[in-house]
This record gives sequence, C-alpha cells and structure tokens, in this order.
Amino acid sequence: MQKPDPLKHSTNRGLRPIPALIFASRWLQLPLYLGLIVAQCVYVVQFWQELVHLMSIVWTKGRINETEIMLVVLGLIDVVMIANLLIMVIIGGYETFVSRLYLEGHPDQPEWLSHVNASVLKVKLATAIIGISSIHLLKTFINADELSTHLIMWQVIIHITFLASALAIAATDRLLYHAEKPAHA
Repeated sequence: MQKPDPLKHSTNRGLRPIPALIFASRWLQLPLYLGLIVAQCVYVVQFWQELVHLMSIVWTKGRINETEIMLVVLGLIDVVMIANLLIMVIIGGYETFVSRLYLEGHPDQPEWLSHVNASVLKVKLATAIIGISSIHLLKTFINADELSTHLIMWQVIIHITFLASALAIAATDRLLYHAEKPAHA
C-alpha cells in the first residue's frame, strides 16, 4: 500500500482547524485594501481641485508665471504617481497576499501583474516612492527661494535615504533570486 504524499494538497480534503483559521486570516486585509480604494477616491478629488485651481489661475490672471504653472503641474503629477502607487498596493497586495484575481486573458490586465510577487512588489513600491520623492524635491528646488536651507537639506537627505533603501532592496532581491535560481537556468 502506497503512503499518501504529505506535501500534496488535495482540494477535496479540508484543512485542520488551526491552519484553516490562520489561512483565512488573510481576509482581514480586505478592509485595508477597501480603505485604500477610498483613499484613491480622495486623491481623485484632490487632482480635480488642483486642476480647477490651475484653470482658475489662468482665467483670472490671463497670463501666468511659468514657475507657478510648473508647481501646480508637478502637484498634479505627484497626485497621479501616488494614485499609481495605491493601485500597485491594492491590486498587487490583494493578488499576492489575499486571493487571486484571475485576470489572465482579460484585455485590461496590467502587464506587471502577470509576474508580481512580494519581492517584485517591494521593488516596484520603492521605485514609485523614489519617483514621488523626486517630484517633491523638484518642487522644493523650484521654490527654493521661499524655503529654509534646513528644510531643503532634510528633503535631500530623506530622498537619498529612499534611494539607498531602494538600492538595498533591489540588491537583496537580486542576491536572493540568484541564490534560488537553478544552476541550469
């Protein structure tokens, strides 16, 4: 008589109570992802408020300072980048940590979702945070005359910290990938 393979999971067989509870606990993250969707709605409202603000400046002044336009447009880009970050966290996090979305073959499936895992998600989030930080730093440099040197210095230090963190995450990910990769690959 052949012994059953303990590593093989049968879909007909249920989990024992404690593993089932632990596995089901992933659904506790669902309200968090729903909350992030609400936060994304707030950013949509903020985007439209900023856009209306830009248009009102153009209509009331007739002529607008290029620096002023650039600051408002950078604010719009910042909101879009944060919204993109939220989408990556909502979709990628849900797919990675809660449940499959089964989007394979869907015409609107994001390209990056087909190869997302916790490691890829970390690197994507780190690069998105660097992009957002870069926009803030650019806004600071454009507006440098009105800001203290102390504030500018700290923003540069924080940005460099984000860069170093992203490089460390990417290097760690690369080391782990090469350590796990089969020799023939």
